[in-house]
Amino acid sequence: MKVLSTNIATPRSIHWKGREEKTGIYKLPVKDPIYLEKEDVRNDHVIDRRYHGGVDKACYLYSADHYPYWKTKYPDLEWNHGMFGENITVEGFDEKNIKIGSVYKLGGATIQVSRPRQPCYKLGIRFGNHAVLKQMIDSLLSGVYVRIIHPGPVSVGDELQLIKENDDGISIAELNTLLFHYDENTHLELAKKALMDTLVSDSDKKYFRKKIKAC
Repeated sequence: MKVLSTNIATPRSIHWKGREEKTGIYKLPVKDPIYLEKEDVRNDHVIDRRYHGGVDKACYLYSADHYPYWKTKYPDLEWNHGMFGENITVEGFDEKNIKIGSVYKLGGATIQVSRPRQPCYKLGIRFGNHAVLKQMIDSLLSGVYVRIIHPGPVSVGDELQLIKENDDGISIAELNTLLFHYDENTHLELAKKALMDTLVSDSDKKYFRKKIKAC
């Protein structure tokens, strides 16, 4: 899994429900390395820290392999890496194969997979169509937030190298299924497994626990 692009935002003003607000979702590729810090990416702009940044959402990764899927749905957009608000665009990244809690070397940083992305209205504004929110949820192509175990720089061409896999953990795609597509007849055992996993965030557990009568 190789880094194809590193992306940083310049804040932009948007209009939403009759008011003006700023967003950092408009990220663009940069030539220089970016530096992953404990709660965000240095020199990036995290506007609303209730939902972005912080220990469990310090940096957002998205797969370059998903771009062709989205380009067929939105062919008229001006496409560049960073379209999904990701700091790092990675080739070869697949949510079905990456487990929550697994630890990777990425450039000069060490990261841990923490939470899938739950899209918000700002992605809809970025794409000019709020249908993209449900499409991302349905596709399970969420990308992932990571914790920063050891801060460090990341450059284009760096590889995402597995250090320690959470062998008994669940994948990003499986956690997305529990969060958005839970069916008691199909996913109850997976839900029990996720609730027992200390590396699944308490926020995500809280989100789907209320749906699960037997857990």
